Amino acid sequence: MTLTADQITRFLRSVHPYDCLSDETLESLGARFELLTLSQNSTVYNFGDPLKGLFLIHNGTVEVRDDNGTVISHLGLRNSFGERGLLNNGRAATSARCETETTLLMLPTDSFHSLLQSQASVRRFFDRTRTSERRASIGDLATTELSAIMASVPQTIGLHETVDAAAQKMRSTGISSLCVVDGDNLLGIVTTGDLVNRILAENRKPDTAIAEIMTPSPHTLPSSAIGSDVLHMMMEHGFGHIPIVDKNTLVGIVTQTDLTRFQAVTSAEMVRDIAMANTAQEMARTTARIPQLLAQLVGAGHRHDVVTRLITDVADTVTRRLLALAEANFGPPPVPYLWLACGSQGRQEQTGVSDQDNCLILDDATTEDMRNGYFAELAKFVCDGLNTCGYVYCPGDMMATTDLWRQPLQVWRDYFAGWISTPNPEAQMLASVMFDLRPIGGPLDCFADLQNETLNAASQNSIFVAHMASNALKHHPPLGMLRGLATIRSGEHKHQIDMKHNGVVPVVDLARLAALQGRLPPANTRARLKAARDGQSGMSASGVADLLNAYDLIAETRLEHQRHQIQSGTAPDNFLAPANLSDFERSHLRDAFVVVKSLQAAIGHGRSAPH
Repeated sequence: MTLTADQITRFLRSVHPYDCLSDETLESLGARFELLTLSQNSTVYNFGDPLKGLFLIHNGTVEVRDDNGTVISHLGLRNSFGERGLLNNGRAATSARCETETTLLMLPTDSFHSLLQSQASVRRFFDRTRTSERRASIGDLATTELSAIMASVPQTIGLHETVDAAAQKMRSTGISSLCVVDGDNLLGIVTTGDLVNRILAENRKPDTAIAEIMTPSPHTLPSSAIGSDVLHMMMEHGFGHIPIVDKNTLVGIVTQTDLTRFQAVTSAEMVRDIAMANTAQEMARTTARIPQLLAQLVGAGHRHDVVTRLITDVADTVTRRLLALAEANFGPPPVPYLWLACGSQGRQEQTGVSDQDNCLILDDATTEDMRNGYFAELAKFVCDGLNTCGYVYCPGDMMATTDLWRQPLQVWRDYFAGWISTPNPEAQMLASVMFDLRPIGGPLDCFADLQNETLNAASQNSIFVAHMASNALKHHPPLGMLRGLATIRSGEHKHQIDMKHNGVVPVVDLARLAALQGRLPPANTRARLKAARDGQSGMSASGVADLLNAYDLIAETRLEHQRHQIQSGTAPDNFLAPANLSDFERSHLRDAFVVVKSLQAAIGHGRSAPH
């Protein structure tokens, strides 16, 4: 097998952590990898050998053994190995042997160490000691406001209740402290340590009043304090629990467990845990921490597109791991394939609420037996696994399990050609979804060509563009009369705003239209808007710049809403009550919606009517 530097670069885009690198860095990196083709049972290296570089599997499988000859892993497509030795003394810490004919990409030692020095994302991924990661987490903790760390619904107990009631409540809720209150006013705190030292050790009765053993008037901090304030207070006084009080009202509590949990949840650790999982159930235990990751990232002040990118990285890793497990279960694919995500995963914009949208492009040599046999089983395995991990089945069946979305490349070419030449309402809807496609896994290297062909054909068809412009105007920002916000009028979400369909989706649609008109390849909404602002998109540069600023505010408001829900113990959703915002926040949010509506109006007046 021979691979060009460009093909290696494309492959690296589908491998974490290289997918985090800039195009310029990737192109340079692709030229530095060396291609090795090894036969079955060939030795890659033996324990203690000097290592020539980092190995990345492009095709085939590799068995890795420790210095005692015990098999410790079987590696396949996109797996790296050799980094332990490279990061230690340059000699192999394991032995590696090809189980099948295998194609490896090798990054020479000097280039590997240079990459670690220059790219923090790569350094975090390969740093098995996690020292740098812990240091970064501690730094974030020290400067993060307590509102992002604390449990915002602290468990409480009344002043005149008994020790027995306190013990029962602590056991049933799985916590180690209770705040003693009178209404919202904090009077004291009681901990499991108090129960041991002041009840059991002194042989006092279970009906002893809480007031007799609590710590009265405990040290507190405001929610505007930062993590270092908690750390210093805990270390100075030996406390394990700090109540958070604003204006004499108890609003939360921070414990040592909260601090540990905050430091433990990083996207890099989640990616690592998922990459090592052997079942969807194991992965689900990791993805269950995504809401906590979102709350932590938003609370630490990260920009919305950084938050959603990191959360989507987790979904991408789950998908690739499920593909690897499917291939291990069903055997190697009979022909090359490409698994793609669309929707929010395709745009790298997942939040705390995400279903799955995906499809399969198969090599044109695929037979019907392959499509309805091997690839149908693979699709079911992966989609079922994604559902297990919390990425629920798409309500509209926009999944690779659906026959329509599991087709050879030529059929996909025909799909896009048909949607462009006959832009009826169904075609508009399907094209809108499929213009957000992004490759996730599989050896088939065809997407860049398909995307370029489609963007060129679509942008040159004025009727199709007009229909897509019309489609981009279907979702309206929630603007009411007299500078108000229009809320949902009835039902479960009465007096709330749908921050997805009436908030971010109108901007997503406009950005997609700009990408179509400007033949811009990014799928991410913010990346599309930045490219449209700096290039040809059919929209004014100033208008796109305003839209970009409006989108940032809308998207960040949505994530802040989800963060507050997560911290209060509620499942995150997209429905925001304007009454929960300050006048300042409502005013700015409305101004952002006005920008979106104005650009929609400009496009509505400026485009040709569909024929």
